[in-house]
This record gives sequence, C-alpha cells and structure tokens, in this order.
Amino acid sequence: MPETDTATDTAARVLRLEAQGLTRLADHVPADFAPAVAAILALQGRVIVSGMGKSGHVGHKIAATLASTGTPAYFVHPAEASHGDLGMITEADICLLLSNSGESAELGDIIAYTQRFGIPVIAISARLDSTLMRAATWPLLLPDTPEACPIGMAPTTSTTMAMALGDALAVALMEARGFRAEDFRGFHPGGKLGARMRRVADLMHGADSLPLVGADTAMSEALLVMSARGFGIVAVTDAAGVLAGIVTDGDLRRNMAGLLERTAGEIATRDPVTVTPDMLAAQALAVMNDRKISVLLAVDEARHPVGLLHVHDCLRAGVI
Repeated sequence: MPETDTATDTAARVLRLEAQGLTRLADHVPADFAPAVAAILALQGRVIVSGMGKSGHVGHKIAATLASTGTPAYFVHPAEASHGDLGMITEADICLLLSNSGESAELGDIIAYTQRFGIPVIAISARLDSTLMRAATWPLLLPDTPEACPIGMAPTTSTTMAMALGDALAVALMEARGFRAEDFRGFHPGGKLGARMRRVADLMHGADSLPLVGADTAMSEALLVMSARGFGIVAVTDAAGVLAGIVTDGDLRRNMAGLLERTAGEIATRDPVTVTPDMLAAQALAVMNDRKISVLLAVDEARHPVGLLHVHDCLRAGVI
C-alpha cells in the first residue's frame, strides 16, 4: 500500500478491484451456467457443496442460500468426507465443488468418488486446465482477475466472484421454480426475516374481539363498545354485515356537538382503508405508516370484517 494512502483509500481500491472482478464475471458468464441450472432443476437428490479453506467458507454460504431458496443442499467438509462423510453423497445428488486453483488436494477423494459412481460435478475455479475442472461435468470458469490484497495472494476478488456466482445459481433456480415470498417464509420461521414474512392473519385479533356495531346503533352504545374493546375504534356494518365505515377518536372529536343524539352510521368515516388476512404484516404496517393510523380492519372478499390489526401487534412480533 502506498505510504500516502489512508485506510479509506485502501477500502475504495479494494472495492473497485472486486467490483471489476464481478463486472468481468457478468460479462463472461460461464458457458455451462445454464446447463448446470437445468441439471439442478431436474435433480432428484440434493446439491452437495464442498471446498477447502476460504473456498469452504464460500461453499457454506452457497449451500445455505440454496437450501433457503428451495434447492435442497448442504455442505460436506472435504477432510471429513475422506473419513466417512462420503457416505452422505448419493448417486441422486450433484456435487458443487469450489477451488480457485482447482488443485485442492483435500477435494481429491470427493472427485474420485464422483467419478467412481457417476455423480455429476459442477466446478467453480479460475483454472480451466486444473484437475477439478477437467473432472467437472459443468466447469464454471471464473475470469482471470487480480486479487485485491497488496501481495496478490489472499483470496479476495476470487472468493467474491465465487460467492456471487453461487448467488446467481440460487436466483436462477428461484426464478425457474417460481419461488414465492410465502415459500421463503416457510424456510425462515424465526428471526427478523420470519417476522417480516408473517401474514396479517397470523397477528390479527379475530372476529370475536372486533368492536362491531350496526349503522343505526346509537352513539351512546357505540361508545361503550369502543371503550370495552380498547382499540380506539368501532367498526360500523350494514344490515348484511358488510363494513360500511369506521368511527375513530378523531371522528368523535370532529362531531362533539350533539354526538350522543346521533347514530354510528352518521358519524362513521365511510370506506375506510382495510387489509386482507393473507397480506404480509409488513405491507400492512407500511399502510399504517403511510396513512398515519394505528389500526386496520381485515376484511374478506365480501368486505365482512374478520379481524383487526394494531400497530402494537406488529411491533410485538418484530415486524418493523
């Protein structure tokens, strides 16, 4: 690093070098990329990912990304494979092997095993003439791009490209399968992702908790329902049970004169904003933030009230 460079200068240089590597990879997507995707789509087994050292760390991430996006996959450590874990690999699987040089000795037993039992191999490497790439069914060649470290030896640009190519595989498979948000939710029930993928139906108060009155209900009675339920609103329905309007604290303040002599239907705000039970809770929260409201009614296709979602329900569930 030049003596005049600051840490910020170094960071910018590294990021530009790695970005250049990604650009070169995008401009030279390996010819076998599409056939590899097609093979995984037709797969009856799983994608077995393996690599040694930094390639192994990248492999762990690729396996996790594949598994969480609809492609059964897991990582097998090459050293452990040589001591019995080869039994985890079946003839119904595909191996995805990573080695920048293509000469990682630790992968030797896995390569031999795949050749012995005719197990297809997808290889990610920067050397087309390497042992790994020659053994691959679908060799995915990384472009010749310098590493970002000052001595040109620490895996930096190469691992970034390998990880990005793994992401590209996962996304291509997602799109080919029509992988949806609800599918993603099924693999992420916990943590922040799980919270954001929850539906209104998962968090809403059910029909038994709803503050409901008919349109001709006297406001004196409607206020009792509103206070008893504790949501700060009362929903107004017509004779068929269809949502006709909503009475909020704001409506009460705007109609203080003669309030108790009027009916709920006369006070209510007509056609209030609503959500459906199958909407993502995160989307419902966005509606609340946009409209500056704290409560949403959930309705069915006929606009019958079926639930109520409060902003506090979203916050308690970690939907932010």
